[in-house]
Amino acid sequence: MISAIENNLQRGVNLLKVISDEQYSNSSVGPYHSTIGGHMRHVLDVFSCIFKGVDNNFVDFSVRERNELAEKQTSKGIEYFEEIILKLKDLNIEDFDKEISVCDDMGLGKETAKYTLAATLMQAHSHAIHHFASIGYLVYQLEIELPDADFGYNPTSPKKGK
Repeated sequence: MISAIENNLQRGVNLLKVISDEQYSNSSVGPYHSTIGGHMRHVLDVFSCIFKGVDNNFVDFSVRERNELAEKQTSKGIEYFEEIILKLKDLNIEDFDKEISVCDDMGLGKETAKYTLAATLMQAHSHAIHHFASIGYLVYQLEIELPDADFGYNPTSPKKGK
């Protein structure tokens, strides 16, 4: 599981290494005018919430860092990716079945549910792929070439021509 998540996050690093800060923070693409950097920072914030809460068995996804520099400067984005990947590698596989409480704002207030650490990581990984697909749309509209053909593809989704 850790290797799969790390491989996916490395795709984000690889993209940041080939784009400019201007491309990273470009908000010209409609209809939402989001940025590559905003999506990347959001993905990493979700993982950061997990790491902040794992020791006390309480993860609150509504309390995110929202580091503006990490969404405007590729170098800060890469640093954030590297920090998350290091914390991911430090996790103990033996803890994956540990039960934790996961809290999030569902739109009508906060709700809390029981998860395992593994389930929480799987959710964060799937969430990252979803946002990478949105980034893929932005990259296409900005006429940037993706460094990885699998960027933003869920491994369970059929690919065209296969």
